[in-house]
Amino acid sequence: MTILPLAYLPSVEYFTLLVGGDCVVDLGEHFVKRSMRNRARILATDGVMELTAHVAHANRPRQPMRDVRLDYSKRWQHQHWGALVASYASSPYFEHYAARFEPFYRREFEFLSDYNLQLLDLLCTLARIPFPRLSERYVEVQPGDFDLRPKQTEGPAFVAEPYVQVFSDRMPFRANLSFADLLFAEGPNSVSVLARCRHEASCCR
Repeated sequence: MTILPLAYLPSVEYFTLLVGGDCVVDLGEHFVKRSMRNRARILATDGVMELTAHVAHANRPRQPMRDVRLDYSKRWQHQHWGALVASYASSPYFEHYAARFEPFYRREFEFLSDYNLQLLDLLCTLARIPFPRLSERYVEVQPGDFDLRPKQTEGPAFVAEPYVQVFSDRMPFRANLSFADLLFAEGPNSVSVLARCRHEASCCR
């Protein structure tokens, strides 16, 4: 089994694991600062850009993920949407999908978990990937499980299948960005790209 955290605009690796099946998203874990739970990586005109969804009381120890509230004291939603438009407006499928994403950067959500869940549902729907199982309780790791929750995951190295990214005429391929990067580039063909991604050793799931 693969155990995943609930992430903000998750990575290509995250979606490769979803396509592989037998995944569970852990809603019962504690929030980890400076992690995929509220950070995503996209491709901007000058390279990789990190987008951070601001949360309240981020330094509170052992805060359950389901209790983490979003903080709107700074206009991070406006900044994120501006960055997505600036980065992907010229990509093949951004215009096709933009209207589905924009409400997430106009409406205020109270909890990070609700925000991430609804974005994950959108990404799965657009890519026609089954929505994963959810666990309200912390998932204990069993022998043979692949756990993507730790900040530094020890396990098989992810090998991404290259695709034509926006700005490919001026910079090399950047692997394992947000799945949104792949979706805006490949649209319905995204799942085919995911199928060609792999780990250097077999994921024991």
